[in-house]
Formats: sequence, C-alpha cells, structure tokens
Amino acid sequence: MSGWGYALKLSKEEVKNAEPPGTVKLIDHELHRTPTGTNYNEDHIQLVPHPSRSPADPLNWPKWRKLAVLFTVSLYALIANIASANVASALPLLTFQLLPPNSLTRLGHLVAYNVLFAGCSNIVWVPLANIFGRRPIMLLAQLILIFSSMGGGLATTFNGLLIARIFQGIGAGPEQTISPEIVGEVFFVHQRGRAMALYTVCLSAGSLVGGIIGGYIAGNLGYRYIFWITTALSVFIFLCQFFLVPETLFDRKSHLAHEERNNTYNDEKEGTERAEQAINTKYQSTFGIAQQLSVGMYRGHIIRRFIAPWKTLALPGTWVVMLHYGGLVGAIVTLATIAPALLSAPPYLWGNNVGLINVAGLIGCIVGGIATHFTADLLVTRGAKKEVHGFSEPEARLPAMFPALVIAVAGIWCFGFSAANGSKPAWVGMAFGLGMVSFGLTQIPSIGFNYLIEAYYSVSSDCFVMTSIVRGVISFAWTFFVVEWVFTRGPREPFGIFGMLMAIFALLTIPLWIYGKRWRIATAKYLPKAGEGEH
Repeated sequence: MSGWGYALKLSKEEVKNAEPPGTVKLIDHELHRTPTGTNYNEDHIQLVPHPSRSPADPLNWPKWRKLAVLFTVSLYALIANIASANVASALPLLTFQLLPPNSLTRLGHLVAYNVLFAGCSNIVWVPLANIFGRRPIMLLAQLILIFSSMGGGLATTFNGLLIARIFQGIGAGPEQTISPEIVGEVFFVHQRGRAMALYTVCLSAGSLVGGIIGGYIAGNLGYRYIFWITTALSVFIFLCQFFLVPETLFDRKSHLAHEERNNTYNDEKEGTERAEQAINTKYQSTFGIAQQLSVGMYRGHIIRRFIAPWKTLALPGTWVVMLHYGGLVGAIVTLATIAPALLSAPPYLWGNNVGLINVAGLIGCIVGGIATHFTADLLVTRGAKKEVHGFSEPEARLPAMFPALVIAVAGIWCFGFSAANGSKPAWVGMAFGLGMVSFGLTQIPSIGFNYLIEAYYSVSSDCFVMTSIVRGVISFAWTFFVVEWVFTRGPREPFGIFGMLMAIFALLTIPLWIYGKRWRIATAKYLPKAGEGEH
C-alpha cells in the first residue's frame, strides 16, 4: 500500500521494516559458530541492482570498461563547464575586444543565457534519451557543442556570439542529467558514492578551470581562441564517447524474467528448455565491437516520456535536491561572473590575472571531492550493517551533506561581505568564500544525485530534468541581474540575500533525513514498478 494517509499512520517500527522503492537489502548477515561454541556474524555485501547474465548489461562490464565510461562522462562534464565559464573571466576584456563596445551588464548575458539553455534543454534531451538510448543523444549533443564552439570563434557581432553561446548551452545540457544517470546505470549501490564523487568534482571544477584560463586566453590570444580551444576539447570528448561508451540503457527486468523462465524446468520439457537456454546463452555470449559501437534503439511512448519529468514534482526528494543544486550552481556562476568585474577595477586592478581567484575554488572543489569519496559509500554500508535486516536506505547518505551545506552558505556570505569591504586585502576573503562554495558544490550534488538514483531509480533521469531546469533558471536569474545590482547597491545586499535563500534550501534537508523513508512509502504509487533489483 501507499499514500499519505497510510504512511502517516505507520509506527516508527513499521516504517523501519517497510521496503518501499529505494530500500534494498545490501548486507547479508550470516551467523557462524566457532568450534568452541561462540557465535559471530559475517557480513556480505549483496550486489544491488542484481545483474542479469547478459554481457550487454552495464553491471557486468569489466572494471576497465566501467572506469572508461566514468572517465568519459566526467570529462564531458569538465569540458562542458569549461566552455560555459571561460567567457566569464574574459568579460572585462570583451568590453573593448568585441566591436562595437558593449557594457559589462550586457556581456553578462553571454553567461546568463548559456546556463539557462544548458538547464532547460534537458526538457528535450532526457525524454529523447529514454526513448532512443543514452548513446545517440550524448553524441548528438556533443556534435552541437562542437559546431556551436566553432560558431563562437567565427562570430563577429554580439548577437552572433550570443546565439553561439545559447547553442553551447544546449550541447552541454546532457552533462547535468544523462551523465549522472549513466554513472548510476554502470555501478552498484555500494560503489556509486565514489564514482559520483569523481563526476561531481569534474562538474564543479570545469567552471573554475574555465574561469582561470578564460582571462589569460582572451588577454594573450584574443577572445576567439576561447572558442577554438573549446572546439578542440569538444572533438576529443566526442571521440571518447564514440569509442569508449556503449549504450547503458538496458532492459534488465526483461532479461531477468527471461532467465528465471529458463531456470524453470519440468520433466516433460527439460531437454527442450535446456536447448533453448543454450541457444540464448550462445547468442548473448559476446559483446562485440559492432554491438558496443551501435547507435540505435527505440522504446516508444513519446508523449508519456515528455510528461514524465513533471510528474516527479510529486516526490519530496526531487524538490530538496533541485533547490540545493540550483542554489549552489546559481551562487558559483554568480561569483564567477562578478569576481572578475570586481578584481579588474580599483583597488585590485588584476588585469589578465582576474581568473586566478578561481584557484581558491579549485582547491575547495578538490577537498570536497576527497571528502565525498571517503564518506558517501561508507555511510551507506555502515548503516546497513547496523540494521538487523541489512537494509540500505538512501537517507543514510544525507548526514554527509550537512557540513557542506553550512560551509557553502557561509562561503556566499564570506564572499559578499569581503567584497563589500572594498579594501585591497579583501580579495583574500573573497577567495575563501569562493573555495567554501566550491567545496559544497562538489559534495552536495554528489550526495543528492545518489539519493535520487537510489530513492527513485525508475524515474531518476526524469528527476534530473527538474534539477537541471531549476539550476538553469536560478543561475539565469541571478547572473542576469547581479552585475548591475552589485554596482548600484554594493555586494553586501545581493550576496546576503543569496546566502539567506541557500540557507532556507539547506534546512529542507533535515525533514528529508528524518521522514524521507515515510515519504517514500507515501509516494510509492507515483513510481512505475521497477524490475527486480533495480534500485
């Protein structure tokens, strides 16, 4: 049963013993007795999701293949975010390099519209990926990124450059949604935390690396080379995607059902069924080059696929993660946009070095990635071992998010209040603030994305659509107005408000942690039935 009335009436013990979508048996407690009569438990980690026997099942791929997939989707996130952010630190130079001259406020639209379309394009990308598969959509998006980057290098007017930036955002869109979904499809539950940590480090580091190099490239080679370098990097990631990443959208439910039928024998049909199973095994015994590089599948229900993301708004976890992610990305994009403008003016006058402020962010990003690597999966396995039934709950990951949320909120305020100080040493506080926000941006989405995959596995890609849309809208809203807001009202007011909003978003984590499982019981009716072991 499910529904809010039913879920709210359950006792704590009944909630603890329930198995709604997302709750899986991760640890098998096996009781042993020593020769002296002493009993002890030996814990075994179960493979969740349960893999099929097909070599095309991503869970069965060799370790090198899984790492190659993780490397490729993480590199895509890195390069796509470099492409998005490298213009930000070059904006002060673009005021006179791009003719006729444009105001800094207008040039800020090159960043704002890029992040808006990067987020909102997933309204189309994810349903298409659920219909035709991950592989063709990722390749198509990367081709758009390549040609739009070339367009940016050839553009001679502001409007031409703006159009190129919009299509760059569209080509970068899947790195926010399909990439984490691929990570979830390739790795088991007890491995996803570490894998997602690498992905989110690249996701966060891309904006910071782009911010560091953009000013230098524009200052020494001209702004066009920002786009030509991005084109070369995009071609590289397209080749990696084509040769290293097979299709990961796999119908495990049908394969497991077929295998279960093949394992059911009776006296009359034993020989026939064994022959059929042998034929099927022979058919599936290889996963050759042609199959790995193939592009093409179809899983109909087009209208249903496009409506599905909006239905995930009925799931509380979607709201919490999308507000966290949207607020953090909005903050980091805003900081990356306004910092070069502040540091290029008196009393700093950093010139081409304005992008160096992002080094602090890169340090925070790396530290956040290391912290996530060592805590994300540990909390899940440790929590399951403590439970008598060995259940793993998605909410077990959430406590690792609390310190990062506090640090990120404090970082927004640290940056804004330091910038408002206006003294020459104030850049130190701005750098610390950027590093603190970057720490949060690395750790919080990693935990949040894993929560969505584990709590709502069958619709997690649709959940990512909503997080991506909110990310794009918040980032667009903040960056569209922030430059003029800062220069008319000072940094204290806008960043004080941004920090307050992020603090409100952060507080939503507490009820999700405490009542998340009860809410999953209540909303189970909104989820399609997943195949066996698909968590």
